[in-house]
Amino acid sequence: MGILSRSVAGRKPNETIKIILTTFLGVAFGFLIGVSFPTLSLTKLNISPNFIHSIDISYKEGLTPQNSRSSKGNNSSSMQAPNLNNKSKIWVPSNPRGAERLPPRIVAVESDLYLRRLWGNPNEDLTSAPKYLVTFTVGYDQRMNIDACVKKFSENFTILLFHYDGRIAEWDEFEWSKRAIHVSVRRQTKWWYAKRFLHPDIVAPYDYIFNWDEDLGVEHFNAEEYIKLVKKHGLEISQPGLEPSKGLTWQMTKRRDDREVHKITDEKPGWCKDPHLPPCAAFVEIMAPVFSRDAWRCVWYMIQNDLVHGWGLDFALRKCVEPAHEKIGVVDSQWIVHQSVPSLGNQGESQNGKAPWQGVRERCRKEWTMFQTRLTSAENAYFGAAGLDPSNSNGH
Repeated sequence: MGILSRSVAGRKPNETIKIILTTFLGVAFGFLIGVSFPTLSLTKLNISPNFIHSIDISYKEGLTPQNSRSSKGNNSSSMQAPNLNNKSKIWVPSNPRGAERLPPRIVAVESDLYLRRLWGNPNEDLTSAPKYLVTFTVGYDQRMNIDACVKKFSENFTILLFHYDGRIAEWDEFEWSKRAIHVSVRRQTKWWYAKRFLHPDIVAPYDYIFNWDEDLGVEHFNAEEYIKLVKKHGLEISQPGLEPSKGLTWQMTKRRDDREVHKITDEKPGWCKDPHLPPCAAFVEIMAPVFSRDAWRCVWYMIQNDLVHGWGLDFALRKCVEPAHEKIGVVDSQWIVHQSVPSLGNQGESQNGKAPWQGVRERCRKEWTMFQTRLTSAENAYFGAAGLDPSNSNGH
């Protein structure tokens, strides 16, 4: 301390004045240098404010910008929303998935099965637009029966044939076949075709969709009259009555000769735990079902991609309309005959000494069990997540 006191006290007045002047001049010089440079602008450097924001977030989280991007996973950049502050980019979340970058007025959500020309004005392609769709899953051996069926459907119907035997060209012996739509994939069922070619957005123009087998006798059936009765009685899911003289599995689909339509029946004792549930009501078979546009949209989503025979669907169709016992029914005054031709069954393969049709039938039964298990599991999961007892829900 004595040394420090002596050094300060020993300084000369001239040295103190030099120190003060030097400090003042240094500050003044620095100020002049600073104001002589142009102002630094983020705008002139084209640095996005979002970039600064991302750097700030990364700094706070202890991440670099690169690490921040990688931490979000490997999502495709084409599926990520653009910078919402950039008004020059289109992003419409309400568009269908994958179409968010398109202006809404260019998005074509639905299609159709109408045939169009390769020339002329597109607005003049269609002289008429069929209101209904009928599909048959066919083999060439049943061509005469299909010819008789198609003649029962007016020009208000689009005709669509699914060919399970690969034979298409031979069908041109029928004049109507040249106007029909043909889809050919060998050894597939009508529900396999339906899941892949009858998406609700494809068949949306049609008020009703007929998804029929190939072995149906239609001597007493008229499609236009059938549509009138379906509309009259408010049926969203229906089928023609079946000739009672042939072998029947269910009483519900048996034709009544004293009415236009029926929606309920009596079954064998113990078969129906509730008179409003299948097979006593809210039930049609899968050989010749007819769906309204809205009902088909629901049913299509219920069809399982890997369960191709459709067994079990008949008991579950009621899930798609409400109240099901009023909107599902059988049209008695327009009736058909199920000829029970096992043509598709013969498309199977012989295994373990069994006939081809036996293997197909075993697969059908297995699929029925699998479908019912999936549906029950899905419903239990839904009600369980909602904290509800599935046994107390409607329709169980």
